[in-house]
Amino acid sequence: MDWNWQHKDWPSFRWNGEAVAGFEAQFMQNTGIQIGAAKHLDDETRQLVLVDVLTGEALKTSEIEGEILNRDSVQSSILGQFGLSPEQKRVPPAERGISELMIDLYRNFAESLDDDTLFNWHRMVTNGRHDLREIGVYRSQGDPMQVVSGAIYKPKVHFEAPPANDMRSEMTAFIKWFSETSKDGASPLSPLIRAGIAHLYFVSIHPFEDGNGRIARALAEKALAQGIGRPTLLALSQTIHRNRNAYYDALENNNKDLEITPWLEYFCQTVLDAQAQSQRMIDFLIEKTKMYDRLRGQLNNRQQRALQRLFREGPDGFKGGLSAANYITITGAARATATRDLSDLVEKGALVQTGTLKSTRYWCPIQTPLILTQDLDHDAN
Repeated sequence: MDWNWQHKDWPSFRWNGEAVAGFEAQFMQNTGIQIGAAKHLDDETRQLVLVDVLTGEALKTSEIEGEILNRDSVQSSILGQFGLSPEQKRVPPAERGISELMIDLYRNFAESLDDDTLFNWHRMVTNGRHDLREIGVYRSQGDPMQVVSGAIYKPKVHFEAPPANDMRSEMTAFIKWFSETSKDGASPLSPLIRAGIAHLYFVSIHPFEDGNGRIARALAEKALAQGIGRPTLLALSQTIHRNRNAYYDALENNNKDLEITPWLEYFCQTVLDAQAQSQRMIDFLIEKTKMYDRLRGQLNNRQQRALQRLFREGPDGFKGGLSAANYITITGAARATATRDLSDLVEKGALVQTGTLKSTRYWCPIQTPLILTQDLDHDAN
C-alpha cells in the first residue's frame, strides 16, 4: 500500500475547485457577520467570549486525543495570561501548556511559521510529559511512526508516516509551502483551502513523537486567521469533537492519495459548522449577561452556584437537564430547600421546568437543546 507521501509527486495535492467554491463564499460571509456582531459587544462580554472560546478549544483539542483536562485550571491559566485575574499557582502542567498554545495562537497568528514556533508549540502540548524521548524537536529515532488499532497479534495500520531521517527535509518543505501559500506569498491559496491542506499535510508528515493532531488543528486555525487578518475565535476543535469518528475517518480516507477533494469538503463543512457554533456561543453569552443583570440581587448563593454550573455547559445546556438531586449535589442544600430554590428560579424565569415527579428537570431558558424544545411542545399540547 502506498501512503500519500510515497507518491512521486508528493506533496502536490489536487482538488476540485468548483466543489469547494461554495464553502469559501459562505465562510467569508459568515466571517463578515461575526465581525459585525462582535463590534456591538461591550468589553466585558467580548472578554467572556474570548476566554470561553479559548477554554473550550483547549479542552476539546486535548480531549480529541483522549486527554481530559480540568476546565477550571485551563480557564484560570488563560485568565491569568490575559491579565484578567491572578493565575492559580497550582495549575497542572498539561492545563498550563495547552492554555499557552491557545494564547500564542491568538496573539501571534500573523507571525510567520518556522521551526522554533513548532518546537515551542510541541513543548506546550507535551508540558509535564515524561514518557517521550524527544520534546521540542522533530523525531529523529525509533521505528516507523504508525497509527494502529486492533489486537497486538493482528494490528490494523491506519497510517504510516515518513521515516524519521526524512523529517528535516519534509518540514523544511512544509514551512516553505505554508509561507508561499499565505495571502502575501508567491502562491496564495484561499483561507479554507490553505487551512485544510495545512492540517492534512502536517499530520501526514507526523513530525513529532506525539501531539501532532493538536498542532495540526492549531496550524489550521493559524491559516484561517492569517487569511482573514484577525483571530478566528473559531470553535473548531469543539465541532470536531462532536463527531470524532467522522474526523478520523476523513483523515484515514485521504492519506493514500494526493487527490483530496473529499477531505477538503469534510474540512470546509466542519469549519462552517464551527462558525455556527461560535455564533451560538456569542449569542448565548450575550443572553447570559442580560439574565444576570435582570436577576442581580435576587438570587441566593446556592442559586448562583447552580446557575453558574448550568452556564458552564454552554449553549447546549446541562446534559439530561438539572434534577433536584443534581441541585443538592451542587449546592449542598437540604431537599426541602432545593425544592424551594428551584421553584423560585422557575418563577423568576431563570429556569424552565419540564416533566413531573421523578422526571422533573430544569433547564436554562437561553440553552435550548432539542429535548427541551420537544418537552415544551408536548406540554403545550
